[in-house]
Parts: sequence; C-alpha cells; structure tokens
Amino acid sequence: MRQFPAFFNLEGARIVVFGDGEEAARKLRLLVSSPAELVLVGGFAETALAAEFEGHVTVVGRSARETALEGARLAIVAEADEMHRTAALAAVRARGIPVNVVDFPEDCDFTVPSILDRGEIVAAIGSGGAAPVLAKAVRAKLEALLPGRIGELAALARRLRPFVAEAVPDKSARRRYWERALTGPAAEAAYAGDLEKAEALLKSAALATGRAAGVVHIVGAGPGDPELLTLKALRVLQEADVVYYDRLVSPEILGLIRRDAARVPVGKSKGDHSVPQPEIHHRLVASAREGLRVVRLKGGDPFIFGRGGEELEAVRAEGVAAHVVPGISSALGCAASAGIPLTHRDHAQTLTFVTGHAKVGGVPDLDWAALARPAQTVVVFMGVDTAAVIAARLIAAGRDGRTPIAVIENGTRPDEVRVYGELSELPFLIAEEGIAGPALLIIGEVAGIPLTGIHIGHFLPPEFAGPARAGALAFEE
Repeated sequence: MRQFPAFFNLEGARIVVFGDGEEAARKLRLLVSSPAELVLVGGFAETALAAEFEGHVTVVGRSARETALEGARLAIVAEADEMHRTAALAAVRARGIPVNVVDFPEDCDFTVPSILDRGEIVAAIGSGGAAPVLAKAVRAKLEALLPGRIGELAALARRLRPFVAEAVPDKSARRRYWERALTGPAAEAAYAGDLEKAEALLKSAALATGRAAGVVHIVGAGPGDPELLTLKALRVLQEADVVYYDRLVSPEILGLIRRDAARVPVGKSKGDHSVPQPEIHHRLVASAREGLRVVRLKGGDPFIFGRGGEELEAVRAEGVAAHVVPGISSALGCAASAGIPLTHRDHAQTLTFVTGHAKVGGVPDLDWAALARPAQTVVVFMGVDTAAVIAARLIAAGRDGRTPIAVIENGTRPDEVRVYGELSELPFLIAEEGIAGPALLIIGEVAGIPLTGIHIGHFLPPEFAGPARAGALAFEE
C-alpha cells in the first residue's frame, strides 16, 4: 500500500483551491456539498463557472494567496499556467499545508480519489494517480451494489448511538448488536424509506440485547496461501474479538484478522512450548466467558495432527459453545502445489497420514509393516527430525529403498522448497538441502510423477538414481 487512505473532518475547515478554469471547478464540485469553507484563489474567467459557485465559494485574487492560506487545512493547486502553479505551490509548502497538484503527482501530498457519496457513507477509490479510469470503474460497480438510502440508515445509526450505548453497555455485545441490526429488518425498512419503522426496530432490538455468550471457533488456516482459506474461516476471522494463533499460520493470513481484534501467539516450535496446551485451553475458556468471540487459529486442518480435538473437548467440557471450521490440510495443499496426486489408479490405492513426532526414544510409534506395503502413499507430518529413522524402519520392513520420495518445505508459500529423491537417501537429501521445516514427507511412487510424467514405472528411471543427483533434483520456487 503506497498510499494510506484517510478521511479528513471538514467541519470548520478551510480549503483553498488555486486556479481559474475547468480543473479548479471540478475540484470545487467535489467539495461544495461539504461543510468546509471554500476559497478560490484566481477567479473564473467564464461567467457560467462564476455563476455556478456564487454564494458557495469565496473568490480572491492571486495577490491575496498568503491571506487565503491562513488557517487552511488542505490546498488544491489547479493552475494551468506554470508560473502561477509554481508560486501557489511555494506558498502552500511554506505553511506546511497538505496539497494536491492537479496532473503533477510528484508534487502531491495526497491524491483526490474517485468518490462515492451516500451522505454518511462515503467510499473513496484511489489509484495513486496511476489509473484514475480504473478507480472510476470500481466506483461505478460499488454504486450499483449499494442501496440508495444506505446513507440515511447510517445517519439514523449515528443518532441512535447514545441510546444503544446505554441499552447495551457491554462493548462486545454492542458491536454484535450493530452487526446484526444494520443488516436485518431495520435496514430493510430504512432502504424502503420507512425510517420511523427502522428506528423502532433498532430500539427494540437494543433493549432486548443482553450480554452475549461467548463462543470458540477452532479454525484451520490451511497450508499458508491465503487464497486457500475457506470463506467461512475468513468470515469468522472478520468477526473475532480475540485470535489465539499458531506459529505455522502465515503472516498473510494473520493480516486478514479484523484490525481491532486482539492477536495472541500461542504456537509451539521444536523444544519451545512457551504456552503449554492446558494453558491454551484455559485462555480459550476464559475469553469466551468474558462474552468474546474467540478464534483458535491453527495451520492446516485442526483435526489432522493439530490437537484441535483436544481443544474442542476441553472447551466443551467447561460448558462453552465451540465450533470447528476445517482447513485445507498441508498434505493436500503441498501435494497439489507440487503436482503430486496422493492417490493414483496405477500407483497408489491407499493413502496414510502419519506423524513423525517421536515421544520416547526418538522413534515414532508406527506400524512399520503396514506402512511398507506397496501401492500406497505415506504422508509424514513433522518428520524432518526423524527422517533417518523413518527411512531405515520402512526399508527394514520391506519398502524398497528406491521408492520415490518428495520433501516439501513451506508448501504453497512464496518460499516453498521441493526436494525429490529416493527413500534410501531421504536423510541425506534433507541435510544436503538444509530443510528445517515446516516440511512434509511424501513417500510412494506418486512422488516421482512431477519428475517423470504420469506414465512412470514402479520406480524412478535409472538416470535419476543415486545420491549424487540430490542437488539436481532440488529446486526452489
């Protein structure tokens, strides 16, 4: 975002426009309905333009520019003549007043956007001067979408704010009241022109609103790409009062959280459990009991090696309402990003998800004989640290050492890394390429498809054999 959008309060403000032609008139037309005092330095040569703004704009000569700028909040320079433009800009700069110079974006402190005005509801669409025509096109689309009387509804809401604040003293409950009230029957009445009915509905709804019960949403954020977030997850993030998020949630997804929501990191990393799981349970319940809408945001899907089930049980055991919003598992997202079909009619009729995390003795507690069977894909979560053990146990149980494997780090993200090879060289590939995680291990014939095409044999072809090829098969997108 190269420019920060902001709305200036024009009550009691003075705005000075420099110019004498149509460009100055266009800017004044945008401002004439505002409560600001408007001063034109220059004056219109055309009688029609002078008559258009008579009684609405104070006109002074260029010799009075210094006096006109006293107490000004904004200035717009729309001078066609270079000498007049330079003099006006120098006078404005000397006073430190924010200025827009028409057709000279390099001299502008601010740009004038394409404006949609519905009274209390104002939308401004800007392109930073790059493409004003596109900004106008966006405005036209918004005008078609917004009800014509939406400004009247907003004005009614402004007038009722003190009443609602007294009727619904709890801030969180009051926010939820407005979210419901301004999209329900009261809004429809206002759009139909019945403001009296709309006011009655808004007041009765406020009087009926008590302290809302809190709720916990356990939400899957997907593998990292914000476009893979579900619509429901996005809605819940936009409604949340507080979000407890994991380390694996990408910054882009955190940026979708409502700006005024509290964000609390509770993620764990290898050897660092700064917030123990029981403490996370306690925080979720405590926040919900304060009447807050709570989101527990977890990478991937919360019910696949994400401890979401434990959190759901803990919250519901305390009598707090809890709901789950599934996410795209990292297994699905990473495999799709790499073009690896986890199942394939010719090569994998079974798909198994396992965790490589080892609790005791550094060896994952898995059914190695079952995982070593052919014609299946094994996807290992959290398996980077135990990759050597996993490879050795699978080979010992009968899985061929030449079975294709893929290691995908930061899958679906801009810094995604993919490494391909064979099962026997799995730990070597991870060390050679500096894979630290989060990473996913995919073991099975399907892992060779991105290298060999869909018509592969049971193993990788001979030209891809041997540890020496690790560097050639590793690449970063």
